[in-house]
Amino acid sequence: MTHRFTGKTVLITGAGSVGPGWGNGRAAAVGFAAEGALVIGVDRDLAAMDETAERITAEGGQFERLGCDVTDHAAIAAMVAGVAARHGRIDVLVNNVGGSARGGPVEMAEEVWDLQIDLNLKSVFLTCKHVLPIMEAQGGGAIVNLASTSGIRWTGAAQVAYAASKAAVIQLSRVVAVQYAGRKIRVNTVVPGQMHTPMVEARLAGQRTGGDVGALLAQRLARIPLGFAGDGRDTAAAVLFLASDEARFITGTELVVDGGMSARCD
Repeated sequence: MTHRFTGKTVLITGAGSVGPGWGNGRAAAVGFAAEGALVIGVDRDLAAMDETAERITAEGGQFERLGCDVTDHAAIAAMVAGVAARHGRIDVLVNNVGGSARGGPVEMAEEVWDLQIDLNLKSVFLTCKHVLPIMEAQGGGAIVNLASTSGIRWTGAAQVAYAASKAAVIQLSRVVAVQYAGRKIRVNTVVPGQMHTPMVEARLAGQRTGGDVGALLAQRLARIPLGFAGDGRDTAAAVLFLASDEARFITGTELVVDGGMSARCD
């Protein structure tokens, strides 16, 4: 069987997870490795990638883990240069790092706003800054950025910095896609909706329903026309498609993975 990513080097930021199960980054890393790629997983917490590494190596896949704070310009520059020096190329970049904080302009502290913009948007800008020249020199590549339905609609909570930063990721991706289209570099965005990832239990339930995981899942499920919650594997399937040669004529666009939620008017 021919795999879509045999011989490819794939760099994934946020390849760990806050708990057991299928987070978006973990699922993408496992998916790329299963399809023949050498996966370079990046996370500021190396231990967060333990389960990712175990799942990949158990199936005979190739996985290298790196610690890096992707809001730190110098750290990103060194990390990307090291990957290029060791492996000679970066064929796919997946920007998966992100996180939300509650509050509108009045409630949210300026420091929280700044941290959200750095985590969700500046990280994408900085990784692209250092990976794009490598892709250009090697004759092409694919970048897939992770946004959120919070960047295109109201999703049940005031989280102004998260929503603004994820909307910006979508537009950043469009601009870079057009700028680099003639250089055979495709840039697209996956827009996940109300997914049941480890983040639900680890963080969101505490923020939104006083720690009641069941109540939060019920609230989220009520918004999904398909009637079930997706998880990181659904996000990963979209990421792998957009990174593959099957999507060779697709750039500067978004693939929404939300069970139909964003198509609703309510």
